[in-house]
Amino acid sequence: MLSKRIQVLSPSLTMAITSLARDLKAQGRDVLSFSAGEPDFDTPQIVKDAAIAAIQSGFSKYTAVAGTPEVLKAIAGKLKRENNLDYKPSDIVVNVGAKHSLFNIFQAIIDEGDEVIIPAPYWVTYPEIVKYSGGEPIFIDTDERSGFKITPEQLKEAITPKTKVLLINTPSNPTGSVYSKDELTALADVLKGTKVLVVSDEMYEKIIFDGKKFTSVASINEDMYKRTITVNGLSKSVSMTGWRFGYMACPIKEITDAIVDFQGQSTSNINSITQKAALPALDGLADADIEIMRIAFEKRRDMGYEMLNAIKGLSVLKPDGAFYLYVNTKAVEMDSMKFSQRLLEEKGVAVVPGLGFGSEGYFRLSFATDEATIKDGIERIKSFVETYKK
Repeated sequence: MLSKRIQVLSPSLTMAITSLARDLKAQGRDVLSFSAGEPDFDTPQIVKDAAIAAIQSGFSKYTAVAGTPEVLKAIAGKLKRENNLDYKPSDIVVNVGAKHSLFNIFQAIIDEGDEVIIPAPYWVTYPEIVKYSGGEPIFIDTDERSGFKITPEQLKEAITPKTKVLLINTPSNPTGSVYSKDELTALADVLKGTKVLVVSDEMYEKIIFDGKKFTSVASINEDMYKRTITVNGLSKSVSMTGWRFGYMACPIKEITDAIVDFQGQSTSNINSITQKAALPALDGLADADIEIMRIAFEKRRDMGYEMLNAIKGLSVLKPDGAFYLYVNTKAVEMDSMKFSQRLLEEKGVAVVPGLGFGSEGYFRLSFATDEATIKDGIERIKSFVETYKK
């Protein structure tokens, strides 16, 4: 009854663990959830005020499929001001969150048998979208020794005549790793002379720690700009997850036009109110709120990093961005599903097993929650590990 393409999809482990934790809470269990990648902060007031004004003014009709002229202009301005990227409004398409951006992109550019290079650990959705689009995910494994980042040598070895795309996520979900400008330049050198496109997911670009600077992949040089599709949104940095505002920018007119046509036959435009709400955030008027959140995340990261590394048998690399700790459990348990399920059942702590991110012997803990909850959760993890029996 079901189509072959829908049957290739695997359920999201992130969503599964979050749902199980929610069910246990509903049953009266004391559950602390560190599974969802969602900031605990409220959306900035200036964003909410813009949405309220849009509602009151009756801005509730269809808009252009790609987005309103003012929101496309605002995105182009943001990308120029903050990322040193020159995109025309016609190079940009607004989508229902960055996940929708990625889905549209791969539907537009992937044919059966095309290979997409994905560094692992990876966000759970990447290989699923590639498979649904008819492509073949090609994984490059990384670990703590490389800071969970691929090397030029690994990239060169992975490229074949079938390679269509390199998918980069910086800062990374789940590891929090951030590629430096020099590291991206080295990868760009490998791609010179090839026809490989780059899809760069930069959703966590404003959640950067220790004074480090974020570099957009397309800003490396002209060659990278011409081959890169930049994906971003407001869900994480501006705490607008439920507003569903994502966007993509690409200088290749054939690709952008195809995505507009495809979106026109599926969702059409995104929510009109959300487009108005996004304007102050894109124009930099919520930057003070973003910085308050970033500082809080950095403080939480430091606390979680120190507490977890103090637990015998566990270790974690200090992330440079995002709001996740990717914890190594190999000295305790290699089976990440077994570890995570027992942790939830025995201690009421929900984390996401590394299996979902393409690497065993790890779990992802989101520190997008308050410090008291983080402290309580890690103390429970400590107790769990100290008494763990395989």
